Amino acid sequence: MTGEAILRVEGVAKTYAGGVTALEPVDLAIRKGEIFALLGPNGAGKTTLISIICGIVKPSAGTITVAGHDAIRDYKAARRAIGLVPQELSTDSFESVLATVTFSRRLFGHGPNPAYIEQILRDLSLWDKRKARILELSGGMKRRVLIAKALAHEPQILFLDEPTAGVDVALRRDMWKLVHRLRDAGATIILTTHYIEEAEEMADRVGVINRGKLLLVEEKAALMRKLGRRELELALVEPLAALPDGLEQWSPRLENDGHTLRYVFDAQAEHTGVPSLLRALSDRGIAFKDLETSRSSLEDIFVDLVGEERR
Repeated sequence: MTGEAILRVEGVAKTYAGGVTALEPVDLAIRKGEIFALLGPNGAGKTTLISIICGIVKPSAGTITVAGHDAIRDYKAARRAIGLVPQELSTDSFESVLATVTFSRRLFGHGPNPAYIEQILRDLSLWDKRKARILELSGGMKRRVLIAKALAHEPQILFLDEPTAGVDVALRRDMWKLVHRLRDAGATIILTTHYIEEAEEMADRVGVINRGKLLLVEEKAALMRKLGRRELELALVEPLAALPDGLEQWSPRLENDGHTLRYVFDAQAEHTGVPSLLRALSDRGIAFKDLETSRSSLEDIFVDLVGEERR
């Protein structure tokens, strides 16, 4: 995807008074209309970065431009361009769904637009609950209310901080569909998550962050091509007690009590080693009854990246 950047983060860092560095300098440009997933384990710095961009936490260094507005000098204009769905299910418990979403719109200086609010609530399957008080709703419904509140002032950029944390699988799938609908309507979506499948399902691009350091930003498909491995799995006719001599260059491993031989290779390499491995097995009288290859998931790639950064 190509296009103009609606959000620019340049050299943004955060060090707290005690000397703890929560975020090393980050440079990041988010394109208008994309879905960007910031992927990392708990405590990696995802929420810190989002909180800085949204004006909740003050950066120690760096500049942020949101929809052409400097997020420090022109905070109000920048913040009007942003909708934030936080992790915490904090909202006005005694207010009705309709009242709290309508109030969120007014907070940003927008006049009444009942038709727009109704459409949001319908899109989020909340219209039938519009008169219910927040405290009467389930956790999943409360999460939907938070999204409705974030959308009430018609933001250009929507931040979803761990949007499906603590919700069931069915609701998670519904949320994924909603995110795609929002993007199709013109919104730019930035989500933080530690659910690998969430990033794999939704994102156009993926950023990987760990220990406050942005390790990489890459198109999802290109990332999986570049770093993705493939695995060859052979179901052996006869189990092996141990690997025979002469297979060291491929470093295969035995699994399933010797019934399975697994070989990991780089699918982008000029020579994958697969044909030569199969010949070597045949030369040693090792037969197989089934063969299967699979590619690495985003989770495999993430684990490798984080592991390299720790070394």
